[in-house]
Amino acid sequence: MKRDVYLSDRPLEVAVQGYLESLNAKGLLSPGRPELIPVENSAGRVTAAPVYALNSSPHYHASAMDGVAVKSEDTFGASEKVPKTLRLGESAVMVDTGDPLPEGCDAVVMIEDIHFTGEDVFEIISAASPWQHVRVIGEDIVATEMIVPANHRIRPIDIGGMLAGGITELYVHPRPVVGLVPTGTELVQPGGHLKPGDIIEYNTRMFAALVEEWGGRPVRFEIVADQYDLLKSKIEEAVDQCDVVLVNAGSSAGREDFTAGIIGDLGAVHTHGVAIKPGKPVILGMVRDKPVVGVPGYPVSAILGMEIFVRPVIYSKLGSVAPSRSKIEALASRKIVSSLGVEEFVRVKLGQVGQKVIATPISRGAGVIMSLIRADGILRVPRLSEGFNAGENLSVELLRPRDEVRETTVVIGSHDIALDVMANYLKLVHPEASLSSAHVGSMGGLTALKRGEAHCAGTHLLDGDTGDYNVSYIKRLLPDRKMVLVNLVYREQGLIVAKGNPKGIRGVEDLAGEGVSCINRQRGAGTRVLLDFKLKELGLDPDSITGYDREEYTHMSVAAAVSSGSADAGMGIRAAASALGLDFVSVAEERYDLCIPAEFINTSYIKRLFEVMAMEEFRSAVYQLGGYDLRDCGRIVWES
Repeated sequence: MKRDVYLSDRPLEVAVQGYLESLNAKGLLSPGRPELIPVENSAGRVTAAPVYALNSSPHYHASAMDGVAVKSEDTFGASEKVPKTLRLGESAVMVDTGDPLPEGCDAVVMIEDIHFTGEDVFEIISAASPWQHVRVIGEDIVATEMIVPANHRIRPIDIGGMLAGGITELYVHPRPVVGLVPTGTELVQPGGHLKPGDIIEYNTRMFAALVEEWGGRPVRFEIVADQYDLLKSKIEEAVDQCDVVLVNAGSSAGREDFTAGIIGDLGAVHTHGVAIKPGKPVILGMVRDKPVVGVPGYPVSAILGMEIFVRPVIYSKLGSVAPSRSKIEALASRKIVSSLGVEEFVRVKLGQVGQKVIATPISRGAGVIMSLIRADGILRVPRLSEGFNAGENLSVELLRPRDEVRETTVVIGSHDIALDVMANYLKLVHPEASLSSAHVGSMGGLTALKRGEAHCAGTHLLDGDTGDYNVSYIKRLLPDRKMVLVNLVYREQGLIVAKGNPKGIRGVEDLAGEGVSCINRQRGAGTRVLLDFKLKELGLDPDSITGYDREEYTHMSVAAAVSSGSADAGMGIRAAASALGLDFVSVAEERYDLCIPAEFINTSYIKRLFEVMAMEEFRSAVYQLGGYDLRDCGRIVWES
């Protein structure tokens, strides 16, 4: 068995266009044999032929109002000074909306414009024009008129139009059957017991939902172990049963990555490796005149691969063109560095601060699915660019509605789990609103306020000289701005250690002990400032601590590092330790505030946060996390 370890670095546009042209040249993008289905079940399907009306709508002259049907010429001359008197009979008949227009009548006078002077006698004070308040035959649809064209994705309103035109069945393109083959000896089905090395197989569940959304019909196959013959047999089976086949994982060039070799043995590989990040090791191929795509295993790479390479194939096989996403102009909240020669897809959080929409990049790891869940948009960094500078204009593809972005409260600064709880209750009370929390540390948050890129900043910066929190830093960094400090929580900071505290860590001084490894927070984080303050008090050199320069950006990331055994201890909040069942050595209680520019205090962005902070349900949920005191929650503790 020969394994090709070569990954090409083909530019994205060349790979996509070349693959689609290759498939099209072989007729592999053409829809299959049309299916005849009931109109009432056709929503979301794509028409295989134009649909023409069998009858007109309305198919008779119909009254458009409640009133009296009249012969228009009988009403001529009516005015306020000289009312016209008419009598109900053959040429003046009472009608309701939708009634057929009586023979000899060509207009309707609304009931509110009629004054009855007797049982069958009435007056009108204005003349009726011919066909006034009448829906004439074919006003909506004329028999033989085309209602919808071919290759049209059917909407609910189209169903109404077709039924009104007398159509009860129509021909649609068949939904392409897309086979999903998960590979990997390490994969296990969701819901089972996990042991070290197991990875939950959820990618093909995401793929199936995307295929359904795009109009295809997904078929998931069982997990295939990393064995050449087993995988080859399963790909052949999938190709026999499906119109398109996706093989998930095994697309790179490792010793158990067989997908490219198998596709090459069974058919042809058009492209193996595209100059994008994440998602480079994608495979675009054909087997027995069927498109076969090897999708990378990391979830972010996998989703991007589906969007870029698989989506246009499915839409083409439905006779459609994949719609493009809406875009929004935004400013980069910080410098975004990218590798030259690779088109990078950066996930960003968005929020409107004043007249500016701010884009803040979030985790760029290919395996971080939460980065896509949290993202509001995708920023494409061109392959001939090395990124963007802070404050530079960006074009961002939206993943959420534009209105939702406008209603987002932007919080940039220190991380706290209470912000996640706040975001949940904000959404419960105001479904139209959301909270965007970017974790760049307390100093980074104050800097973002200085640049006008946030509505507020989470901060807990200890002044080692005064023992106070935040005020001296705000005075130094924002001397010309009127700022307000609102307390969110007091929280217990300390050392997160493994369950049972096997290293016997009792305080910060033990971080310098032999055989103890540490995990730290990033520069500018309030937690790191507190650690440095304690080290200075103890006269300890940071260089004496193993892992002092190893950084994480959130308390939960620190806790996860300790839980995994990659670090023995890390400074963080008790709530993070409790969340992962770890032990905690208390060091200090600190005040965590929201720093808010005074001009935002009376905006809906901030008023909604005050509303949430006053909720007993919110306070109770935060207390249950452990290590919190909300005695001043929602109180202004300082104003500049």
